Parts: sequence; C-alpha cells; structure tokens
Amino acid sequence: MSTTTFIKRILGPVDADSPALTLRYAAPADTEALDRLAQLDSAHPPRGIVLVAEVGGEVWAAISVDDPRVAIADPFQPTGELVALLEERTRQLRRSKRDRRRLPRVWPETGWDRAAMY
Repeated sequence: MSTTTFIKRILGPVDADSPALTLRYAAPADTEALDRLAQLDSAHPPRGIVLVAEVGGEVWAAISVDDPRVAIADPFQPTGELVALLEERTRQLRRSKRDRRRLPRVWPETGWDRAAMY
C-alpha cells in the first residue's frame, strides 16, 4: 500500500476542511506536548531522536527512533494508524542508516574473497 493511500485511509476523504497530517522530528519546543501526551497515555515520554505525528498543528503521537518500542499516543484520538505510520517511518530511517554503514562484501587481503583450499 502506498503512503498516500495509507494517509487517505487514516484521514478519510480529504477536503478543504481536513486537518493537515505532518510527520516530523521533534524539536526542543515539543517537550511540553510530549510530556502531556505521555501523561495521557500513562507512559514515559520517548527520549533521544523522536518522530511526532502532528494533526492540525497538535501532536497526537510520537515514537523514539532510537528505541521504536517506545511510542505514545493520545488515547482520545484515533491514533492507531498514526502509530503504525510512525513505526514504518522509523523502520525506514533505521534501514537507511544501516545501509550507509554497510561493510564491503569482499574484504581484500583477508582471505574472505578466496575459496578455502585444503
């Protein structure tokens, strides 16, 4: 399913009155909103690098990129799909970070590039 289809499924039909959905990195100014959200969710706020889902200018959900098991959401809003979207984006970010530091497939002068001879 494409991201656009997924977002349309979350927000429903998009018209001029629909609130905007934004996924972004949390900034220091978001600390108070994250603390409030954590209190509503009866959880600890995520720490480290944090992604937030903002709907209509209000933070509805957040997830830690460093530890994707730590996610919080507003229990009084329909946030199940938002959390799933944040989890997928976190996976994408972690995968691209892992791909950049991938070791070469063949290590010259170590013997890994030659068949074993016995």
